[in-house]
Amino acid sequence: MRHIKTMPQLETFGRVRLSQHFFMRDFLYSEISNFYGLANIPENPDRAISAGKRLCTELLDPLVNTFGPIFVRSAYRSLQVNGKGNKAGHNCASNEANYAGHIWDRLDNAGKMGATACIVIPWFADQYEEGRDWRDLAWWLHDHLIYSGICFFPKMAAFNLSWHEVPKPQISSHIAPKGILHRVESFPQNSLSERQQRYSDFPEFCDIRYPPPRADGAPSA
Repeated sequence: MRHIKTMPQLETFGRVRLSQHFFMRDFLYSEISNFYGLANIPENPDRAISAGKRLCTELLDPLVNTFGPIFVRSAYRSLQVNGKGNKAGHNCASNEANYAGHIWDRLDNAGKMGATACIVIPWFADQYEEGRDWRDLAWWLHDHLIYSGICFFPKMAAFNLSWHEVPKPQISSHIAPKGILHRVESFPQNSLSERQQRYSDFPEFCDIRYPPPRADGAPSA
């Protein structure tokens, strides 16, 4: 897809189907973009689509199939939007730190592709508001998904969930107990059976992989 310069091109881009449940338009909304009047449009649409498809099919679709609808808080950010968010103190890391993260269409310094979305799972958020420990969901994610990074936030137990070509699984949190729950290449702090007890009442994991969408964005037959 060519660099997006017209409204019809942006509409076409937004209609690209990334997976069973998601279209590209689902990931373009940004309060920073709206408030400051900045375009949240990738410079490299094809790379954004490629990274988004992997994020959706490998991480987000299994969550929807298991827990029901999820709420996307923040996902793709253009260089301009993320840069403004960083300079204005809106909890955005630097552009370079977000390459292959929230900035889907830029490779990281190792030349690898990745994508991040900040999401809320309403099924769990309701329980979290009643006092449930965020680590119950964190360990479920660790035991069921091939992720690269997870970081939890206090409001609604929202969390960044990252896909990367070379996964480096790490779980961190801004919710008490704050800090690193799990680091790459380290053993979990508790056994599998202990972790499973934390989420024994969770819905049965449902990872139905549908055929990838066609190049024109339509679902495969």
